[in-house]
Amino acid sequence: MAKWLPFVKSGPTVAVVRLNGMIAAAGRGNALNDAGLAPILERAFRRGKPKAVALVINSPGGSPVQSSLIAARIRRLARERNVRVYAFTEDVAASGGYWLACAADEIWVDAASIVGSIGVVSAGFGFSDFIARHGVERRVHTSGRSKSMLDPFRAEKPEDIARLNAWQEQIHDTFIDHVRSRRGTRLADDPDLFTGDIWIGDKAVELGLADGVGHVVPKMKEVFGDKVRLLPYGRRKGLLSRIGVALAADALGAVEERGLFARFGL
Repeated sequence: MAKWLPFVKSGPTVAVVRLNGMIAAAGRGNALNDAGLAPILERAFRRGKPKAVALVINSPGGSPVQSSLIAARIRRLARERNVRVYAFTEDVAASGGYWLACAADEIWVDAASIVGSIGVVSAGFGFSDFIARHGVERRVHTSGRSKSMLDPFRAEKPEDIARLNAWQEQIHDTFIDHVRSRRGTRLADDPDLFTGDIWIGDKAVELGLADGVGHVVPKMKEVFGDKVRLLPYGRRKGLLSRIGVALAADALGAVEERGLFARFGL
């Protein structure tokens, strides 16, 4: 009622955006991506003149491009609206999840949060021996020398692996630059910081990957007072999801996401 009365002063507001799940291009189940999050982030930063935006992150990572796009959108909106951003990690903010966390001005973790994994991974399967045993011949014709590479139905070629490693190094360097630009002098001088390793809670704070151990409600009350209002923003579930019916794409996405979380023992 107070917010409708101009002579009654209401408490400051903080928009809370939950970023939960793997990060992947649109069409991959309920994955986090720039296209899906754009309207949510726009509302969170623009509606009601919030004092801050709090990102509650629980993500094992995924697409580096989508991670970069989402983080860039957060930083643009923060500059345009002059709004400070806080990140709060839950079970894990690793790889692309940590990329998102670094879009915040401050990162707060749980004592048991998994943080880091600043690296790049590429995984797949090889079926060359399998199809050979079953008398299947793979036929691929290209008009460019580099058009076909890392074919799962052919034996790996050293030159293809070298090319993939070079691409991964470029993405890794971009990730490192992002972390360094956002964390700055808070980062410890540790040779293992960008090796893809992970750290838990206080150790992440010690290395400068996070600013402290804290949770969204008490920390926002500490910063903005006990009268602070936390306004949640999130993705709306479709009708089929709400009644428990998963489409094939959602089911496959869930399996892929489960695999990403499993890398961190979750």
